[in-house]
Amino acid sequence: MLFDSTVRKETARSFGLAFVVILTIVVTMLLVRSLGMAAKGSVAPQHVLLSLGYLTLAQLPVMLSLSLFVAVVMSLGRMYKESEMTIWFASGLGLSRFIRPVLATAWPVILVVALLMTIVWPWSNNSSAQLRQQFEQRSDLSRVAPGQFQTSNDGSRVFFIERDPTNEAAARNVFIMSNSEHLESVTTSAQGSLVTQNDQRLLVLEHGQRNDVDTRNGDKSVARFDRYLVTVDDGVMRSSDTRPPKTLSTFELLANRSKPNDGELAYRFGMILGCVNLVLLGIGISATNPRRASNWNLLFALLAFIVYFNLINLTQSWVVNGKYALGSSLLGLHGLAFVVNMLLLAWRDMGNRFSLPWKRVPPSPPAPPPAAPPPPAAPIIAPALGTPLSMQNPTTPGVPV
Repeated sequence: MLFDSTVRKETARSFGLAFVVILTIVVTMLLVRSLGMAAKGSVAPQHVLLSLGYLTLAQLPVMLSLSLFVAVVMSLGRMYKESEMTIWFASGLGLSRFIRPVLATAWPVILVVALLMTIVWPWSNNSSAQLRQQFEQRSDLSRVAPGQFQTSNDGSRVFFIERDPTNEAAARNVFIMSNSEHLESVTTSAQGSLVTQNDQRLLVLEHGQRNDVDTRNGDKSVARFDRYLVTVDDGVMRSSDTRPPKTLSTFELLANRSKPNDGELAYRFGMILGCVNLVLLGIGISATNPRRASNWNLLFALLAFIVYFNLINLTQSWVVNGKYALGSSLLGLHGLAFVVNMLLLAWRDMGNRFSLPWKRVPPSPPAPPPAAPPPPAAPIIAPALGTPLSMQNPTTPGVPV
C-alpha cells in the first residue's frame, strides 16, 4: 500500500540520519572519557580503543532507542509541516493508523535493543570491568616505564628504575621514595627482582641503602643492606568472587533473585519496554501546526526522553532499595506510559475535541430568529400595446385630452 510504504521509507531514512549523528556525539564523549581513564591510571594506554569499544556497546541500546524516537518525531513532523497529514486525514485515515507502518519499521530495532540489553550489555560491562581490574592488579613495578618517575597505585610511593625489556621481573638501578604517616624513606639499590610469596608480590632489592627521615622531629637514619624486601602489591593473586549485577547475565539474575539483581532486571526490561513506548509517544507528540514557522516538537521529544530515561533509573533504585517489587515497578511505570500514549492518540484522532476546562472556548450566543418576510407588493399591470398616449395618463397636467 502506498500509505504504508511512504511512512516506512520516511521513518527509516530519518532513523539512519539520527543514528549517525547521535553515534558520532556519543563516541566522541566516550573517547574523551576513555582518555581520561587512561590518564588517571585506571586503564592501560594501549587498551584505550578496546575500552572505547566496550563502552560504546554498553551505550548502544540507549542510542538506538533515542534515534528511533527522534526518527518518528522528525518524519511525522515533516509530514505535518508539508501538509501531507492533511491529505491522509482527508482520505479517512486517523493518527492511530500510523502505528502499523511505524512499528513495521521499528520492530527490528526493538529486537536489537532486546538482544543488546539481555546479552551484550552484561558481556560488555564484564569485559570492561575485567580490563580495569587486570590493569589495577598489576604490580607497581610493572606500571613503571624505564627511565621515568611514576607514582604507585595508592600514591604513597614514587619509582624510578631501569628495567630489562627482555625480563619483566628483573630491574636495575632502583630508586624508591615512600611516604608514611610520620616517615619519609628513600631506598636505592643496584638491582632487584620480583618474587611472589603468600599471595603477595615482593620486590627483592640487593646491595643498596635506605635513608629515613622522621617528619615529627627531623631525625635521620641510614641503613645499608645486602638483601631487602619491598611489598609491591597485596593479594594480586586473589580474585573477587562478588561481581556487580550489571556484569551478570540475564539468566544468572533470574536464577539468583535478590534486590540488586531485581533492580538490574528492572533496568534491562525497562529499556526494552521503554523503546516500544517511545515509538508510540513519538506518533502522538509529532503533531504540529503547518502555519507556525518554528517546530518545538523535537525539543519536547528530547525532554520526554530524558524524563523517561531518568524514571527508568529511578525505578531501578527503588527496586534495589526494596520500595517496589520488580513486577509492580515495570507495570507501574511502563504500563502507565502505555496508557498515556493510547489516550494521546485517541485525543489526536478525536480532533482535539476534548480540551481542558480552562482552555475551552465559550459557546457563542444563539442567533436571533429570522425576521418575518415583508408583504408582497401589488402587481403592476403594464399598459397594452397600441393604446393612445392620451389614454395612458388622462390626469397629467398640460397634456390635451
